Amino acid sequence: MNTPAVDKAPAWLGEFVLLAAVWGGSFVLMRLGAADFGALPTAFVRVLIASATLLPVLLWRGQGPALRQHYKPIFVVGLLNSGVPFACFAYALLSITSGLSSILNATTPLWGALIAWWWLKDRPNSSRILGLVIGFAGVALLASGKANFKPQADGTNSGLAVLACLLATLCYGLAGSFTKRFLTGVPPMATATGSQIGATLGLALPALWLWPAHTPPTRAWLAVAAAGVLCTALAYVLYFRLIAHAGPAKALAVTFLIPVFALVLGAVFLGEQFTPWTVVCGAIIVCGTALATGLLGIRGLRR
Repeated sequence: MNTPAVDKAPAWLGEFVLLAAVWGGSFVLMRLGAADFGALPTAFVRVLIASATLLPVLLWRGQGPALRQHYKPIFVVGLLNSGVPFACFAYALLSITSGLSSILNATTPLWGALIAWWWLKDRPNSSRILGLVIGFAGVALLASGKANFKPQADGTNSGLAVLACLLATLCYGLAGSFTKRFLTGVPPMATATGSQIGATLGLALPALWLWPAHTPPTRAWLAVAAAGVLCTALAYVLYFRLIAHAGPAKALAVTFLIPVFALVLGAVFLGEQFTPWTVVCGAIIVCGTALATGLLGIRGLRR
């Protein structure tokens, strides 16, 4: 008797899930670090450690000349893709949960599609425009229930935290178009390493100015170090491997899985709670993003 054939899982699936887990965990680690370091020092230490981890690999691969040749645009990408976003998320995590931050992070492809439309004249079809509308509507619904611009007694402000997350994802979107415009053909390892060095240089002075008066505890150091090594250096390697093995579209889809890990890890390690409203709004954002990026399409609206 013939047995039905069972499709094998793609070889890159394990790396895809691992990358989502690593990036989902970054929100938990950043929240742990920011509580003692503060926002800017947390972002600075993270990119500094990532730079120190990636630079020997870059030199070992002999890609130092590529970095020297393109260092100016690569450093700009570093500020847009790491420096400003990491600082914004570290600031936001002082006021809102890691799960909520990760859901807002899922708007990155929305900004990317909108900026590519404006800057690169990459006009989306009707299905993708509908996705943009749905995605940003989900953000508005989520923010309406979570954003309160009145400062709390402990100095936190959830409204500003949500805006900081959206500024971070806007920077990610800008970085994507900037990279496509100015860094096409540059070796990915040179871009990854140089961007972390650029972010380190950009954050150094403000981070040292705002360095905490008291030495952060070991737990905070370990959290930020793990964010630098695992969630930045290792994550870049996984991400570029995923692009090579599965293609950019499937690599981009990792954004949709990150909130799942962030919500679970936040609940387990930080005791965070999430409401059904958060899950519903997150699902709306993810669906809108899938449409906006072309990963999903509606028949009849693809023109």
